[in-house]
Amino acid sequence: MGDPRGFLKVKKIAANYRPVCERIKDYMDVFLMRDENVSRDQASRCMDCGTAFCNWGCPLGNYIPEWNDFMFKGNWKKAWRLLDATNSMPEITGRICPALCEYSCVLGINDDPVTIRENELAITEYAFKKGWVKPAPPKKRTGKGVAVIGSGPAGLSCAAELNRKGHSVTVFERDGKIGGILRYGIPDFKLEKNILDRRIAVWKKEGIRFVTGANIGGGYKFAKERFDAVCVASGSRVPRDLAIEGRELKGIHFAMEYLTQANRLISGEKIKDDLINAGNKKVIVIGGGDTGADCVGLAHRQGASCVVQIELLPKPPECRAENDPWPKYPMLLKTSTSHQEGGQREWQILTRKFIGENGAVKKISCVKVAFEKNAATACPVMTEVPGSAFEIESDLVILAIGFLHTEKTGFLKELKAKFDKRGNILTGPGYETSAKGVFAAGDARRGQSLIVWTLWEGREAARNIDDYLKS
Repeated sequence: MGDPRGFLKVKKIAANYRPVCERIKDYMDVFLMRDENVSRDQASRCMDCGTAFCNWGCPLGNYIPEWNDFMFKGNWKKAWRLLDATNSMPEITGRICPALCEYSCVLGINDDPVTIRENELAITEYAFKKGWVKPAPPKKRTGKGVAVIGSGPAGLSCAAELNRKGHSVTVFERDGKIGGILRYGIPDFKLEKNILDRRIAVWKKEGIRFVTGANIGGGYKFAKERFDAVCVASGSRVPRDLAIEGRELKGIHFAMEYLTQANRLISGEKIKDDLINAGNKKVIVIGGGDTGADCVGLAHRQGASCVVQIELLPKPPECRAENDPWPKYPMLLKTSTSHQEGGQREWQILTRKFIGENGAVKKISCVKVAFEKNAATACPVMTEVPGSAFEIESDLVILAIGFLHTEKTGFLKELKAKFDKRGNILTGPGYETSAKGVFAAGDARRGQSLIVWTLWEGREAARNIDDYLKS
């Protein structure tokens, strides 16, 4: 390393964000980029580890110590080349990845870990500024054609890798714009869409063909015979519902309905459905994950009178538990930028029923629950706390309780694809489905997951598809 004692000299500098009073008035990125000299200083904290567990913790296997070293020495171009070698969209992961690598950082055992995600973003934005991220179409085409169904992170990374190998790739997307969940499921205040468009423009010039408004198997003419291989990267789009009394009331929506509509409005797309707006409303977000937090942030920007986020499970610890040792990714309390903007968070709350008035939701009936260990089972047993029932007033309820599996309609139905016990597309070890020449990747194959895993899935699928085409 350039400075093997850098971690002793430089302390971690926390991420910098725009003031809350300013950012809740718009949908622009809440994050503020660091000065390049600050980034180099932070890179110096990367230790000369005998075994780099950050590399182990990252599904993509990013060369983290190596590009931190180049970055500290001011050799940004070499740092970029290493980052580009393993990550198809570092400008995206640098903004929204949960940074599994940082929780595996050796320095994190007894100090603050290296700011790996922010260093990654600094390298990427420096590369774009210097013009190093430019189209590099393959010098020779193989004559093989591949269709990628779905333009989320898995589909895009798969397409990018296959195109680099010289195959002709066409990406089909049923929505009006490319990006999948990156475009429609993540708010602009976390990921402005010009960042996504910038990368897509590069891929277009490299030769990838993008077709929008193409609902494969749902009216769009698509012949599998036109392609030598197909990759299904349709995501995990079927939301988990809350089938309780009063579910039919107006004012109860899935998180993706809410987020997608808002993203469409901000980008200027026309909305056919009734508007879901939190303005001057009492909002309850059911579900304590990242998607729920995004809904909290959106409700603040729409002018909600109050926002309450409730979670069924217990409040996570702020420090690692004994059964969550380093270098595992721990279950810790996450306080996102949306939580910093206001609202109330409650844990161990079970929603019993929705209470309405004139056909619209007005309250939710809840009860506190406890989780107790049971000798008969390895998992804690949930029980209601006697006398703890209560109600919360609400004009708008957002269900952010996860996703079940991919949609089993359209192309997958026509293909008669096989699914596993969880409803995900069943594949062999080489990502190939039960249909010859048809592969699957991302959330459609592994279930709801993190962006860094879907990027890795897309790249692995591309590697297996390339081997298939060569054979």
